Order: sequence, then structure tokens, then C-alpha cells
Amino acid sequence: MASDRRLAPSSSKIKETVIFNDLAMRGNMSIINYSRTFMSAVSGAAAGILGLTGLYGFVFYFVTAFFLSTMLLFKAGRHVNQYFKTCRPIFTMGLFGGLFTYILFWTFLYGMVHVY
Repeated sequence: MASDRRLAPSSSKIKETVIFNDLAMRGNMSIINYSRTFMSAVSGAAAGILGLTGLYGFVFYFVTAFFLSTMLLFKAGRHVNQYFKTCRPIFTMGLFGGLFTYILFWTFLYGMVHVY
């Protein structure tokens, strides 16, 4: 009589289909956008109060943006692929849009503290 054992296919031949929930992905992107906007406002205010001018102010923005992206990666842990298709949106989404918010708060607070 034949054995009832079934051979499991090797793991190299199995392809898993990854399904992403579009609503959840939009929610994650919305959180990144909100976080980047908030970080831009706070760091712009900090740069204005500290009196940073010129290139130092722009370097400060990109350092804080990198810090935010690193903290978001840390928050996601090893399961980044469950929340995003790639890691690229964490570092690039809203980066230059947040720059305008940063400049707005930076110049406003710099003017309020150091000019007037």
C-alpha cells in the first residue's frame, strides 16, 4: 500500500503573493506627511529662535528630517515591509514640501526674536 506522506514543495519554488491594503497604505503615508509637517514647523521655530542663518539653517532642516526618518524606521522595527512597499517614502515623502513650512516658521521666529 502506498504511503500517505505528501512531499512538501521546496521553499525555493513557492512564491508568496503579497497583498497590500490600499487604505492602510494611504493612512501610513498620511502619518508620514503629518509628522514631516509638524517636524518642519517645530524645527523651523527652533532654527529661528537659535538664530541660524544661511546654509546652517538648511543643514539643520535636513538633519532634523533625517532624524525624523530614522525615528520612523525605528518605530516600524524590523517589519517595515508590512507598512510600506519600500523604505524610500519614509525618507523622501514630503521632504521638499516640508521645506516651505520650515522656511515659513524659520523666518517668522527669526524676525520676531532677533530683528524686533
